[in-house]
Amino acid sequence: MTLVLTACPPGLRGDLTKWLMEISPGVFVGRPSARIRDQLWIRTLELCGDGKAILVYSANNDQGLDFRVHNHDWTPVDADGVMLMLRPVAPPGLTP
Repeated sequence: MTLVLTACPPGLRGDLTKWLMEISPGVFVGRPSARIRDQLWIRTLELCGDGKAILVYSANNDQGLDFRVHNHDWTPVDADGVMLMLRPVAPPGLTP
C-alpha cells in the first residue's frame, strides 16, 4: 500500500511509521494486512484534520488496485467498472 499525506500534523506521520516506511516526506509504503490497512486509514482520518490523504492498495479487481481519498480536489469516479480520478476543471483563462 501507499499512503500520501499533505498538510497533516507531524504526529500522524510519527504514528504511521510504526507500521509503514516513510520513503519521502508524507509518502508511506508497506504491506500490512487488510485489517491493519483499514485501521491505519481510520487513524489517518481521525488525525489528518484539514490535511489531505490518498491511500492506494492492492485489490482483486481488473485494475489490481483500489484507492481512498480524503479532502482532495480530485474525485474517484467509476467508469464502467474502472476507477479513475476526475481532475477539477480550471476556471476559464487559467491553465492547470
